[in-house]
Amino acid sequence: MTTRPTTEADEPPIESRAALIGLFADGEKPKDRWRIGTEHEKFVYRCADHRAPSYEEPGGIRDLLDGLTIYGWEPVREGGHVIAMLGPDGSISLEPAGQFELSGAPLDNLHQTCAEAGRHLAQVKEVGDRLGLGFLGLGLWPDKRRDELPVMPKGRYAIMLRHMPRVGTMGLDMMLRTCTIQTNLDYASEADMVKKFRVSLALQPLATALFANSPFLEGKPNGYLSYRSHIWTDTDPARTGMLPFVFDDSFGYERYADYMLDVPMYFVFRDGKYIDAAGLSFRDFLNGELSFLPGVKPTLTDWSDHLSTAFPEVRLKSFLEMRGADGGPWSKICALPAFWVGLLYDETALDAAWELVKDWSNDDHQRLRDEVPALALAATLPDGRTLRELAREVLAVADAGLKARARLNAIGDTEQGFLDPLREIVASGKVPAQRLLDRFDGEWGGDLSKVYGEMSF
Repeated sequence: MTTRPTTEADEPPIESRAALIGLFADGEKPKDRWRIGTEHEKFVYRCADHRAPSYEEPGGIRDLLDGLTIYGWEPVREGGHVIAMLGPDGSISLEPAGQFELSGAPLDNLHQTCAEAGRHLAQVKEVGDRLGLGFLGLGLWPDKRRDELPVMPKGRYAIMLRHMPRVGTMGLDMMLRTCTIQTNLDYASEADMVKKFRVSLALQPLATALFANSPFLEGKPNGYLSYRSHIWTDTDPARTGMLPFVFDDSFGYERYADYMLDVPMYFVFRDGKYIDAAGLSFRDFLNGELSFLPGVKPTLTDWSDHLSTAFPEVRLKSFLEMRGADGGPWSKICALPAFWVGLLYDETALDAAWELVKDWSNDDHQRLRDEVPALALAATLPDGRTLRELAREVLAVADAGLKARARLNAIGDTEQGFLDPLREIVASGKVPAQRLLDRFDGEWGGDLSKVYGEMSF
Protein backbone atom coordinates (compact mmCIF):
# COMPACT_ATOMS: atom_id res chain seq x y z
CA MET A 1 0.00 0.00 0.00
CA THR A 2 1.00 3.63 -0.41
CA THR A 3 3.67 5.06 1.88
CA ARG A 4 2.52 8.54 2.88
CA PRO A 5 5.25 11.17 3.37
CA THR A 6 5.63 12.34 6.93
CA THR A 7 5.69 16.04 6.08
CA GLU A 8 3.07 18.01 4.21
CA ALA A 9 3.93 20.32 1.35
CA ASP A 10 2.28 23.71 1.16
CA GLU A 11 -0.10 22.74 -1.62
CA PRO A 12 -2.92 24.83 -3.02
CA PRO A 13 -6.43 23.40 -2.74
CA ILE A 14 -8.15 21.81 -5.71
CA GLU A 15 -10.55 24.30 -7.21
CA SER A 16 -12.23 22.21 -9.92
CA ARG A 17 -12.93 18.71 -11.21
CA ALA A 18 -10.51 19.44 -14.04
CA ALA A 19 -7.62 19.17 -11.59
CA LEU A 20 -8.75 15.67 -10.62
CA ILE A 21 -8.82 14.57 -14.23
CA GLY A 22 -5.55 16.38 -14.89
CA LEU A 23 -3.68 14.00 -12.59
CA PHE A 24 -4.44 11.17 -15.01
CA ALA A 25 -3.50 13.24 -18.06
CA ASP A 26 -0.24 14.22 -16.40
CA GLY A 27 0.68 10.53 -16.37
CA GLU A 28 0.84 10.38 -20.18
CA LYS A 29 4.31 9.55 -21.51
CA PRO A 30 5.75 8.94 -24.98
CA LYS A 31 6.60 5.31 -25.65
CA ASP A 32 10.33 5.79 -25.15
CA ARG A 33 9.62 6.86 -21.57
CA TRP A 34 7.36 3.95 -20.65
CA ARG A 35 8.68 2.16 -17.60
CA ILE A 36 7.96 -0.98 -15.58
CA GLY A 37 7.21 -0.86 -11.87
CA THR A 38 6.98 -4.11 -9.93
CA GLU A 39 5.67 -4.52 -6.38
CA HIS A 40 5.96 -7.73 -4.42
CA GLU A 41 5.02 -8.69 -0.89
CA LYS A 42 6.14 -11.58 1.28
CA PHE A 43 5.25 -12.88 4.72
CA VAL A 44 7.84 -12.51 7.49
CA TYR A 45 8.11 -15.30 10.06
CA ARG A 46 10.31 -16.45 12.93
CA CYS A 47 12.44 -19.34 11.72
CA ALA A 48 12.31 -20.99 15.15
CA ASP A 49 8.53 -21.38 15.40
CA HIS A 50 7.02 -19.83 12.22
CA ARG A 51 5.37 -17.10 14.31
CA ALA A 52 4.66 -13.71 12.69
CA PRO A 53 6.90 -11.16 14.50
CA SER A 54 5.50 -7.95 15.90
CA TYR A 55 6.86 -4.51 15.12
CA GLU A 56 8.34 -3.76 18.55
CA GLU A 57 9.79 -7.08 19.69
CA PRO A 58 13.57 -7.62 19.60
CA GLY A 59 14.47 -8.98 16.19
CA GLY A 60 11.04 -8.01 14.85
CA ILE A 61 9.83 -5.85 11.99
CA ARG A 62 11.34 -2.60 13.28
CA ASP A 63 14.76 -4.24 13.57
CA LEU A 64 14.37 -5.70 10.09
CA LEU A 65 13.79 -2.20 8.70
CA ASP A 66 16.68 -0.76 10.69
CA GLY A 67 18.96 -3.53 9.45
CA LEU A 68 18.45 -2.46 5.83
CA THR A 69 20.09 0.93 6.41
CA ILE A 70 23.49 -0.68 5.74
CA TYR A 71 22.43 -0.95 2.09
CA GLY A 72 21.68 2.77 1.79
CA TRP A 73 17.97 2.66 2.57
CA GLU A 74 16.69 5.80 4.34
CA PRO A 75 13.92 5.54 6.96
CA VAL A 76 10.49 7.10 6.63
CA ARG A 77 8.79 7.82 9.95
CA GLU A 78 5.22 8.24 11.08
CA GLY A 79 4.41 9.12 14.67
CA GLY A 80 7.97 8.35 15.69
CA HIS A 81 7.95 4.88 14.12
CA VAL A 82 9.98 3.82 11.08
CA ILE A 83 7.26 2.51 8.77
CA ALA A 84 9.05 2.47 5.40
CA MET A 85 12.40 2.90 3.66
CA LEU A 86 13.40 4.84 0.56
CA GLY A 87 16.33 3.95 -1.69
CA PRO A 88 17.58 3.56 -5.23
CA ASP A 89 15.43 0.46 -5.76
CA GLY A 90 12.22 2.30 -4.86
CA SER A 91 10.56 1.97 -1.47
CA ILE A 92 10.08 -0.71 1.16
CA SER A 93 6.85 -0.55 3.09
CA LEU A 94 4.80 -2.55 5.57
CA GLU A 95 1.42 -4.07 4.94
CA PRO A 96 -0.97 -4.16 7.92
CA ALA A 97 0.34 -7.35 9.61
CA GLY A 98 3.98 -6.80 8.71
CA GLN A 99 3.95 -8.24 5.20
CA PHE A 100 7.13 -6.81 3.67
CA GLU A 101 6.75 -5.03 0.33
CA LEU A 102 9.19 -3.71 -2.23
CA SER A 103 7.65 -1.10 -4.53
CA GLY A 104 10.33 -1.15 -7.17
CA ALA A 105 11.74 1.78 -9.09
CA PRO A 106 10.41 2.54 -12.61
CA LEU A 107 12.72 0.57 -14.90
CA ASP A 108 13.25 0.28 -18.64
CA ASN A 109 13.28 -3.49 -19.05
CA LEU A 110 12.56 -6.82 -17.40
CA HIS A 111 16.22 -7.73 -16.97
CA GLN A 112 16.52 -4.72 -14.68
CA THR A 113 13.29 -5.66 -12.91
CA CYS A 114 14.46 -9.17 -12.12
CA ALA A 115 17.89 -7.90 -11.00
CA GLU A 116 16.14 -5.43 -8.68
CA ALA A 117 14.08 -8.23 -7.14
CA GLY A 118 17.26 -10.25 -6.67
CA ARG A 119 19.05 -7.40 -4.88
CA HIS A 120 16.11 -6.82 -2.58
CA LEU A 121 15.69 -10.49 -1.69
CA ALA A 122 19.42 -10.88 -1.04
CA GLN A 123 19.36 -7.88 1.29
CA VAL A 124 16.32 -8.89 3.32
CA LYS A 125 17.56 -12.47 3.57
CA GLU A 126 20.94 -11.33 4.87
CA VAL A 127 19.34 -9.14 7.53
CA GLY A 128 16.71 -11.78 8.23
CA ASP A 129 19.37 -14.45 8.79
CA ARG A 130 20.93 -12.29 11.52
CA LEU A 131 17.53 -11.80 13.18
CA GLY A 132 16.27 -15.35 12.77
CA LEU A 133 13.59 -14.30 10.27
CA GLY A 134 12.44 -16.00 7.08
CA PHE A 135 10.31 -14.84 4.15
CA LEU A 136 7.45 -16.85 2.65
CA GLY A 137 6.30 -16.52 -0.97
CA LEU A 138 2.56 -17.32 -0.93
CA GLY A 139 -0.66 -15.41 -1.53
CA LEU A 140 -2.15 -16.19 1.89
CA TRP A 141 -0.87 -17.01 5.35
CA PRO A 142 -1.30 -20.79 5.27
CA ASP A 143 -1.65 -21.40 9.00
CA LYS A 144 -2.38 -18.16 10.88
CA ARG A 145 -5.61 -16.98 12.46
CA ARG A 146 -6.32 -13.25 12.40
CA ASP A 147 -5.81 -13.03 16.18
CA GLU A 148 -2.31 -14.48 15.85
CA LEU A 149 -1.12 -11.64 13.65
CA PRO A 150 0.39 -8.30 14.72
CA VAL A 151 -0.69 -4.88 13.46
CA MET A 152 1.82 -2.34 12.24
CA PRO A 153 1.84 1.22 13.70
CA LYS A 154 0.49 3.05 10.65
CA GLY A 155 -2.40 5.45 11.10
CA ARG A 156 -4.28 4.54 7.93
CA TYR A 157 -4.33 0.88 8.94
CA ALA A 158 -6.02 1.60 12.27
CA ILE A 159 -8.79 3.41 10.38
CA MET A 160 -9.16 0.62 7.83
CA LEU A 161 -9.21 -2.10 10.50
CA ARG A 162 -12.13 -0.35 12.19
CA HIS A 163 -14.00 0.24 8.94
CA MET A 164 -13.57 -3.08 7.11
CA PRO A 165 -16.00 -5.14 9.23
CA ARG A 166 -18.73 -2.58 8.51
CA VAL A 167 -18.67 -3.22 4.75
CA GLY A 168 -17.68 -6.86 4.22
CA THR A 169 -16.82 -10.12 5.94
CA MET A 170 -13.27 -10.59 4.62
CA GLY A 171 -11.67 -7.16 4.62
CA LEU A 172 -9.58 -7.99 7.67
CA ASP A 173 -8.34 -11.12 5.92
CA MET A 174 -7.32 -8.99 2.95
CA MET A 175 -5.35 -6.66 5.19
CA LEU A 176 -3.77 -9.16 7.55
CA ARG A 177 -3.44 -12.45 5.70
CA THR A 178 -2.67 -11.80 2.00
CA CYS A 179 0.31 -11.01 -0.24
CA THR A 180 0.41 -10.05 -3.90
CA ILE A 181 2.67 -9.29 -6.84
CA GLN A 182 1.70 -6.21 -8.85
CA THR A 183 2.86 -4.55 -12.05
CA ASN A 184 2.54 -0.83 -12.80
CA LEU A 185 2.67 0.35 -16.42
CA ASP A 186 2.45 3.60 -18.39
CA TYR A 187 0.22 4.89 -21.18
CA ALA A 188 0.73 7.43 -23.96
CA SER A 189 -2.70 9.06 -24.13
CA GLU A 190 -6.24 8.76 -22.89
CA ALA A 191 -7.11 6.43 -25.78
CA ASP A 192 -4.05 4.29 -25.03
CA MET A 193 -5.00 4.14 -21.35
CA VAL A 194 -8.53 3.04 -22.25
CA LYS A 195 -7.36 0.21 -24.48
CA LYS A 196 -4.78 -1.01 -21.99
CA PHE A 197 -7.29 -0.79 -19.14
CA ARG A 198 -9.85 -2.86 -21.09
CA VAL A 199 -7.38 -5.56 -22.14
CA SER A 200 -5.81 -5.87 -18.71
CA LEU A 201 -9.17 -5.90 -16.92
CA ALA A 202 -10.56 -8.58 -19.24
CA LEU A 203 -7.43 -10.73 -18.79
CA GLN A 204 -6.94 -10.11 -15.08
CA PRO A 205 -8.74 -13.41 -14.25
CA LEU A 206 -6.16 -15.21 -16.39
CA ALA A 207 -3.34 -13.62 -14.38
CA THR A 208 -5.14 -14.66 -11.19
CA ALA A 209 -5.35 -18.23 -12.46
CA LEU A 210 -1.71 -18.46 -13.59
CA PHE A 211 -0.45 -17.07 -10.27
CA ALA A 212 -2.99 -18.85 -8.01
CA ASN A 213 -0.95 -19.67 -4.92
CA SER A 214 -3.18 -19.54 -1.83
CA PRO A 215 -4.86 -22.94 -1.26
CA PHE A 216 -4.42 -23.17 2.55
CA LEU A 217 -6.14 -21.37 5.41
CA GLU A 218 -5.52 -21.98 9.10
CA GLY A 219 -3.59 -25.16 8.44
CA LYS A 220 -5.76 -26.95 5.91
CA PRO A 221 -6.99 -26.72 2.30
CA ASN A 222 -9.56 -23.96 1.94
CA GLY A 223 -11.38 -25.17 -1.20
CA TYR A 224 -9.87 -22.50 -3.45
CA LEU A 225 -6.75 -22.20 -5.56
CA SER A 226 -6.59 -18.43 -5.07
CA TYR A 227 -8.27 -17.77 -1.76
CA ARG A 228 -6.65 -14.33 -1.89
CA SER A 229 -8.76 -13.56 -4.97
CA HIS A 230 -11.85 -14.98 -3.26
CA ILE A 231 -11.29 -12.62 -0.31
CA TRP A 232 -11.75 -9.61 -2.58
CA THR A 233 -15.31 -10.73 -3.42
CA ASP A 234 -16.50 -9.66 0.05
CA THR A 235 -14.05 -7.00 1.18
CA ASP A 236 -15.87 -3.78 0.27
CA PRO A 237 -18.12 -3.67 -2.82
CA ALA A 238 -17.85 0.12 -3.06
CA ARG A 239 -14.14 -0.04 -3.89
CA THR A 240 -13.49 -3.45 -5.51
CA GLY A 241 -14.50 -5.46 -8.56
CA MET A 242 -14.39 -5.62 -12.34
CA LEU A 243 -15.61 -2.06 -13.13
CA PRO A 244 -18.00 -2.80 -16.03
CA PHE A 245 -18.09 0.90 -17.00
CA VAL A 246 -14.54 0.53 -18.33
CA PHE A 247 -16.00 -1.21 -21.40
CA ASP A 248 -18.52 1.57 -22.11
CA ASP A 249 -17.88 3.75 -25.14
CA SER A 250 -17.78 6.82 -22.88
CA PHE A 251 -14.98 5.54 -20.65
CA GLY A 252 -11.97 7.78 -20.08
CA TYR A 253 -10.27 9.89 -17.42
CA GLU A 254 -13.45 11.72 -16.45
CA ARG A 255 -15.46 8.54 -15.95
CA TYR A 256 -12.78 7.05 -13.71
CA ALA A 257 -12.68 10.29 -11.71
CA ASP A 258 -16.45 10.02 -11.24
CA TYR A 259 -16.03 6.45 -10.01
CA MET A 260 -13.42 7.56 -7.49
CA LEU A 261 -15.59 10.41 -6.29
CA ASP A 262 -18.23 7.79 -5.49
CA VAL A 263 -15.75 5.60 -3.55
CA PRO A 264 -16.19 6.45 0.16
CA MET A 265 -13.21 8.00 1.89
CA TYR A 266 -11.01 6.38 4.52
CA PHE A 267 -9.00 9.29 5.91
CA VAL A 268 -7.54 12.77 5.58
CA PHE A 269 -3.88 13.38 6.43
CA ARG A 270 -3.32 16.63 8.32
CA ASP A 271 -0.65 17.85 10.76
CA GLY A 272 1.23 14.58 10.48
CA LYS A 273 -1.75 12.44 11.44
CA TYR A 274 -4.44 10.38 9.73
CA ILE A 275 -7.93 11.61 10.56
CA ASP A 276 -10.74 9.07 10.32
CA ALA A 277 -13.09 10.00 7.45
CA ALA A 278 -14.33 6.46 6.76
CA GLY A 279 -17.54 6.46 4.77
CA LEU A 280 -17.54 10.20 4.04
CA SER A 281 -17.74 11.67 0.54
CA PHE A 282 -14.80 13.08 -1.40
CA ARG A 283 -17.38 15.12 -3.30
CA ASP A 284 -18.20 16.88 -0.03
CA PHE A 285 -14.48 17.36 0.61
CA LEU A 286 -14.13 18.89 -2.85
CA ASN A 287 -16.86 21.37 -1.93
CA GLY A 288 -15.28 22.20 1.45
CA GLU A 289 -18.11 20.46 3.28
CA LEU A 290 -16.44 17.73 5.34
CA SER A 291 -17.99 17.84 8.79
CA PHE A 292 -14.70 17.89 10.71
CA LEU A 293 -12.87 20.20 8.25
CA PRO A 294 -15.47 22.84 7.37
CA GLY A 295 -14.32 25.12 4.58
CA VAL A 296 -11.20 23.04 3.86
CA LYS A 297 -10.76 21.68 0.34
CA PRO A 298 -8.48 18.83 -0.74
CA THR A 299 -5.10 19.10 -2.40
CA LEU A 300 -3.80 16.90 -5.21
CA THR A 301 -1.96 14.87 -2.57
CA ASP A 302 -5.31 14.20 -0.87
CA TRP A 303 -6.69 13.08 -4.23
CA SER A 304 -3.69 10.81 -4.79
CA ASP A 305 -4.20 9.34 -1.33
CA HIS A 306 -7.85 8.73 -2.12
CA LEU A 307 -6.99 7.01 -5.40
CA SER A 308 -4.92 4.52 -3.39
CA THR A 309 -7.97 3.49 -1.31
CA ALA A 310 -9.87 1.84 -4.17
CA PHE A 311 -8.99 -1.79 -4.91
CA PRO A 312 -10.45 -2.85 -8.26
CA GLU A 313 -8.83 -5.58 -10.33
CA VAL A 314 -7.03 -2.85 -12.33
CA ARG A 315 -6.45 0.59 -10.83
CA LEU A 316 -5.72 3.93 -12.47
CA LYS A 317 -3.50 6.56 -10.89
CA SER A 318 -1.01 8.36 -13.14
CA PHE A 319 -0.26 4.82 -14.41
CA LEU A 320 -2.14 1.51 -14.55
CA GLU A 321 -1.80 -1.10 -11.82
CA MET A 322 -2.37 -4.82 -12.45
CA ARG A 323 -3.69 -6.21 -9.17
CA GLY A 324 -4.85 -9.79 -9.79
CA ALA A 325 -1.88 -12.00 -8.84
CA ASP A 326 -1.09 -13.91 -5.67
CA GLY A 327 2.30 -13.56 -4.04
CA GLY A 328 4.85 -16.16 -5.04
CA PRO A 329 8.52 -17.11 -5.47
CA TRP A 330 11.24 -15.17 -7.27
CA SER A 331 10.46 -16.57 -10.73
CA LYS A 332 6.86 -15.38 -10.46
CA ILE A 333 8.00 -11.90 -9.43
CA CYS A 334 9.78 -11.70 -12.79
CA ALA A 335 7.03 -13.48 -14.73
CA LEU A 336 4.15 -11.14 -13.87
CA PRO A 337 5.64 -7.96 -15.39
CA ALA A 338 6.78 -10.05 -18.38
CA PHE A 339 3.19 -11.16 -18.95
CA TRP A 340 1.77 -7.64 -18.89
CA VAL A 341 4.63 -5.86 -20.64
CA GLY A 342 4.45 -8.38 -23.48
CA LEU A 343 0.74 -7.73 -23.90
CA LEU A 344 0.53 -3.98 -23.34
CA TYR A 345 3.82 -2.38 -24.42
CA ASP A 346 3.79 -3.50 -28.07
CA GLU A 347 1.01 -2.10 -30.27
CA THR A 348 0.61 -5.24 -32.37
CA ALA A 349 0.41 -7.41 -29.25
CA LEU A 350 -2.10 -5.05 -27.63
CA ASP A 351 -4.32 -5.20 -30.72
CA ALA A 352 -4.04 -9.01 -30.82
CA ALA A 353 -4.93 -9.29 -27.13
CA TRP A 354 -7.97 -7.06 -27.63
CA GLU A 355 -9.15 -9.26 -30.49
CA LEU A 356 -9.24 -12.20 -28.07
CA VAL A 357 -11.57 -10.49 -25.58
CA LYS A 358 -13.42 -7.72 -27.44
CA ASP A 359 -16.67 -9.66 -27.86
CA TRP A 360 -17.07 -10.58 -24.19
CA SER A 361 -20.02 -9.05 -22.35
CA ASN A 362 -19.90 -7.62 -18.85
CA ASP A 363 -21.63 -10.77 -17.66
CA ASP A 364 -18.87 -12.81 -19.30
CA HIS A 365 -16.20 -10.79 -17.52
CA GLN A 366 -17.89 -11.18 -14.17
CA ARG A 367 -18.59 -14.90 -14.52
CA LEU A 368 -14.96 -15.60 -15.40
CA ARG A 369 -13.75 -13.55 -12.46
CA ASP A 370 -16.16 -15.43 -10.17
CA GLU A 371 -15.03 -18.88 -11.36
CA VAL A 372 -11.27 -18.36 -11.29
CA PRO A 373 -10.57 -18.38 -7.52
CA ALA A 374 -11.79 -21.97 -7.26
CA LEU A 375 -11.16 -23.31 -10.77
CA ALA A 376 -8.13 -21.35 -12.04
CA LEU A 377 -7.32 -22.56 -15.57
CA ALA A 378 -10.36 -24.86 -15.61
CA ALA A 379 -12.72 -21.87 -15.61
CA THR A 380 -14.77 -21.60 -18.81
CA LEU A 381 -14.80 -18.91 -21.46
CA PRO A 382 -17.90 -17.53 -23.21
CA ASP A 383 -17.26 -19.87 -26.15
CA GLY A 384 -17.10 -22.95 -23.89
CA ARG A 385 -13.33 -23.41 -23.99
CA THR A 386 -11.29 -23.47 -20.81
CA LEU A 387 -9.15 -20.61 -19.61
CA ARG A 388 -6.13 -22.86 -20.14
CA GLU A 389 -6.81 -22.87 -23.87
CA LEU A 390 -6.97 -19.09 -23.93
CA ALA A 391 -3.78 -18.95 -21.87
CA ARG A 392 -1.83 -20.60 -24.68
CA GLU A 393 -2.96 -17.91 -27.12
CA VAL A 394 -2.33 -15.07 -24.71
CA LEU A 395 1.16 -16.25 -23.84
CA ALA A 396 1.97 -16.49 -27.55
CA VAL A 397 0.86 -12.87 -27.94
CA ALA A 398 2.91 -11.78 -24.91
CA ASP A 399 5.95 -13.65 -26.23
CA ALA A 400 5.66 -11.88 -29.58
CA GLY A 401 5.31 -8.56 -27.80
CA LEU A 402 8.47 -9.15 -25.78
CA LYS A 403 10.35 -10.29 -28.88
CA ALA A 404 9.33 -7.13 -30.71
CA ARG A 405 10.59 -4.98 -27.81
CA ALA A 406 14.07 -6.48 -28.34
CA ARG A 407 15.38 -5.50 -24.90
CA LEU A 408 18.56 -7.57 -24.52
CA ASN A 409 20.72 -8.28 -21.50
CA ALA A 410 24.51 -8.37 -21.51
CA ILE A 411 24.67 -11.84 -23.08
CA GLY A 412 22.04 -11.13 -25.73
CA ASP A 413 18.95 -12.70 -24.15
CA THR A 414 15.58 -11.12 -24.88
CA GLU A 415 12.90 -10.70 -22.21
CA GLN A 416 10.94 -13.70 -23.51
CA GLY A 417 12.53 -16.17 -21.08
CA PHE A 418 10.75 -14.56 -18.14
CA LEU A 419 7.54 -16.13 -19.47
CA ASP A 420 8.95 -19.66 -19.09
CA PRO A 421 7.38 -20.33 -15.65
CA LEU A 422 3.97 -19.46 -17.10
CA ARG A 423 4.49 -21.61 -20.18
CA GLU A 424 5.29 -24.54 -17.89
CA ILE A 425 2.09 -23.97 -15.90
CA VAL A 426 -0.04 -23.97 -19.05
CA ALA A 427 1.72 -27.03 -20.47
CA SER A 428 1.13 -29.01 -17.26
CA GLY A 429 -2.33 -27.61 -16.59
CA LYS A 430 -1.41 -27.19 -12.92
CA VAL A 431 -1.20 -23.79 -11.27
CA PRO A 432 1.11 -23.33 -8.25
CA ALA A 433 -1.71 -23.97 -5.76
CA GLN A 434 -2.48 -27.35 -7.30
CA ARG A 435 1.14 -28.40 -6.99
CA LEU A 436 1.10 -27.40 -3.32
CA LEU A 437 -2.07 -29.40 -2.71
CA ASP A 438 -0.50 -32.43 -4.39
CA ARG A 439 2.48 -32.16 -2.04
CA PHE A 440 0.26 -31.65 1.00
CA ASP A 441 -1.71 -34.80 0.16
CA GLY A 442 1.41 -36.71 -0.89
CA GLU A 443 4.95 -36.34 0.36
CA TRP A 444 4.12 -33.83 3.10
CA GLY A 445 1.63 -36.27 4.62
CA GLY A 446 -0.69 -33.43 5.63
CA ASP A 447 2.09 -31.59 7.49
CA LEU A 448 1.68 -27.99 6.34
CA SER A 449 4.80 -26.86 8.18
CA LYS A 450 6.69 -28.29 5.20
CA VAL A 451 5.50 -25.31 3.15
CA TYR A 452 7.99 -23.07 4.96
CA GLY A 453 10.89 -25.14 3.73
CA GLU A 454 9.69 -25.20 0.14
CA MET A 455 8.10 -21.77 -0.42
CA SER A 456 10.52 -19.50 1.42
CA PHE A 457 12.85 -17.15 -0.42
